[in-house]
Amino acid sequence: MPGLTRRFGRRTERLRLTLVSVGLALAGRAGARMSDAFGVRVGRNTLLRLITSLPDPPAATPRVVGVDEYAQRKGRIYGTVLVDVETRRPVDLLPNREADTLAAWLSERPGIEIICRDRARFYAEGATRCAPQALQVADRWHLWHNLGEAAEKCVFRHRACLRPAPALLEELQRTSEPPASSPWPTGHRFAERTRAKHATVHALLAVGHSKRSIARQLGMGFSTVLRFAHAAEPEQLFTGQWQSRPTKLDAFKPYLDERWQEGCTNAWKLWEEIKEQGYPDGYGNVRAYVSRNLRGKPQPVGPRPPSARAVTRWILTRPEALTERDRIQLKDVLANCPELDTLAGHVRSFAHMLTQLQGPPAAGMDRSSDHHRPAEPPQRFARHPERDLDAVSAGLSQPWNSGVVEGHVNRIKVLKRQMFGRAGFELLRKRVLLYS
Repeated sequence: MPGLTRRFGRRTERLRLTLVSVGLALAGRAGARMSDAFGVRVGRNTLLRLITSLPDPPAATPRVVGVDEYAQRKGRIYGTVLVDVETRRPVDLLPNREADTLAAWLSERPGIEIICRDRARFYAEGATRCAPQALQVADRWHLWHNLGEAAEKCVFRHRACLRPAPALLEELQRTSEPPASSPWPTGHRFAERTRAKHATVHALLAVGHSKRSIARQLGMGFSTVLRFAHAAEPEQLFTGQWQSRPTKLDAFKPYLDERWQEGCTNAWKLWEEIKEQGYPDGYGNVRAYVSRNLRGKPQPVGPRPPSARAVTRWILTRPEALTERDRIQLKDVLANCPELDTLAGHVRSFAHMLTQLQGPPAAGMDRSSDHHRPAEPPQRFARHPERDLDAVSAGLSQPWNSGVVEGHVNRIKVLKRQMFGRAGFELLRKRVLLYS
């Protein structure tokens, strides 16, 4: 009976559609528990089979399509999600993010007029190849995010300008105590053990015990007792593998000392910085060096300088949105460093274009317009949009963006976590397209 039953069906159409809705919303296990709550006992695999048996939604050609990638397996396998920006609904999922796959999908839909995308090379190539009539719009958020990363690198390179080095610090460095001659500081477990054994051996020798008798009493080798007996002071025994061995960290110790004096006391941050400079070992050696050698050193006199990330945040924030304290600190930093002052001017010019949709960006990032040129990271950022200038110009002058696509990418993450290992591409595609 049409609308009530189907051939060889075990459920009415109404119940089947109810189970399909539960499966689309909750997937297998959670859907089975929900269906059991209202008196219909089905297995999780039954719900998944009902989902995969559904037909695809009717194909439609959107006028404005958003393209972005999503991770099927983070770092290894990526796919592509396509969204109708005007209706804010997903249109299709592609199994990979290759240019050929996107080009084949676009060639079947010649009515697309606008493509919102990030600046990934494969999406730009696929859109240009099979949709030359469409206007490509680069996403503004990615442009601003990339500018923020370049600005932070520039600020970090000019971290010496964040606070002038006080003259008192140089005096403290000149008057600081010379390093101890002993490779083992007081309190080190090996040093204290050696000193205790040295004192015990010499005390027994003083009361007339022979060296072999001392070796038997202390459980030590005869040659070890000879070394302790011949050493007038325990520091003479601090030799061999524990004494000033060359390490891979030696070449980076001057940099660590300098950064410590600049106010960076985070061992993990120091390790990340020297890792970028070529340090091959792990974090443990840096942490041990900081704890053993740097913790006792005097800190710079005066207030702690702002971090590179904090200064970057001040530069990227609207001036009227900054607190009075942050505004004063930023003014002092920019007064001490002409390069950062130039960088702040470029960032504000670019931000005005981005928020007011007054592209193209070449006017705002003109590297020859100022007497002072920005540092290397902003120069590289200015060169990258030139490779995709038409899409970037459209992104800074058109109202379209990829925000709705990013929302669907987050939704795909939630669906994947619901299904765990059963989140194959076909099942995931059904849930994304049919439950939205």
